[in-house]
Amino acid sequence: MRKTVRLHFGLVGDYRFKYSQLNRSFDLPGGHHNIMYSKGIDLLIENKTDTIETLGVKFPPAVFLELVRDERLPWQNFSAAIAQGKGALISNTWGSISISIQQIIDQILRNPYHDRMEQIYVQAKTLELLVLCLNDYRNKSKQSYKYLHSKSQKEKVVAARDYLNQNLTDPPSLREVARAVGMNEFKLKYGFKEMFGSTLFGYLRERRLELAKQELISTDKNIMTIALDLGCASPQHFHTQFKKRYGEK
Repeated sequence: MRKTVRLHFGLVGDYRFKYSQLNRSFDLPGGHHNIMYSKGIDLLIENKTDTIETLGVKFPPAVFLELVRDERLPWQNFSAAIAQGKGALISNTWGSISISIQQIIDQILRNPYHDRMEQIYVQAKTLELLVLCLNDYRNKSKQSYKYLHSKSQKEKVVAARDYLNQNLTDPPSLREVARAVGMNEFKLKYGFKEMFGSTLFGYLRERRLELAKQELISTDKNIMTIALDLGCASPQHFHTQFKKRYGEK
């Protein structure tokens, strides 16, 4: 089996899995990520929800070490384990998929190119994804939660994020989201920003803008039509937001 560094993303759904090479098990809600290294990667997954979606991005160990070499950075123990051929995770605490990470994943999955251009595009986005993940681990070492004190509360915030993603074209109110996940509005409002670095509706706006950008690249639709497809109450306002973010289209 080949030694591999893998960026692992749990995109949708909750599951439990056993990482055979590390002889460790994890019970995770959707919306998580970590970086793992071992000789072969066998993940025995047990679904806890009807649907799960994961994404893996692999790096040859030598390439990964060359990219991240700097003994001052917090993943030096992970790099040392790779150099010694020992299986490891970059962090025992799994990160949450932020809006920035989600946007890059969307861009990879909706890649508009073909042949050699596709390869260049995906490689570039993969490096961008690695940078965002490493930065998340660096910041996480300094992070403390003020509003989310339990695993259950964090799982409910992740469920709220998933609920928004499922209703992008007909967005619910804060009260409706809170009711759907069984959490009070205050805790959800501030806990969401604490976990994902954005308000619920800032997250919704960014997801819609990113989806609109991908639609413009891959279809012949104009931005006003896409805004209507996304359920925007004011396509003109959405167009203005889009121009501020990406320039004239």
